[in-house]
Amino acid sequence: MKRLILIGLLVGVLAACDMDFGSVGGGGVFLTGKPAPVLKTKTLADVGGDMSKITSYRYPDPRMYQLSFDDAVKQHKPIVLEFATPGHCTQCDKQLQLMKEMLNKYEHRVLFLHMDQYYNPEAYDAFQVRGEPWTFVIDSAGLVKVVYPGRMLYQEIDPVLAELTASLAKGG
Repeated sequence: MKRLILIGLLVGVLAACDMDFGSVGGGGVFLTGKPAPVLKTKTLADVGGDMSKITSYRYPDPRMYQLSFDDAVKQHKPIVLEFATPGHCTQCDKQLQLMKEMLNKYEHRVLFLHMDQYYNPEAYDAFQVRGEPWTFVIDSAGLVKVVYPGRMLYQEIDPVLAELTASLAKGG
């Protein structure tokens, strides 16, 4: 009888390996390979052009706040979605500096959007972000390609963006 119970438990545990953990807090990493949750997020136009009502970053780049995420997906371009609230996260400040550098390099080929927890909390919930910073790289088809929890380096994101934009140039 004990053997039968043990086998039943083992089958249950192995079956759990196929579960969708998308509802687990901080589980944004489980979105890799899946369609990005599409939702409306605030834009600069929504706040009358007042940067202080959309980001706590001291040196924001207005290009990161032009599109709502749902409208960005409709552009069929790769998207870098940066979750960072520099108002309470010192690493987020450095992360946004890197994103501005990437934006300058890939401006016409990749869309960059910054989500600040103070102003777009619904995006944090949809992408299951807990802690900061988090970076989601989404391909032109709207699939989450890469998720980076924590601060990342130029050497980590640049090859990903180079590959995504090269495949677009080839028609892939």
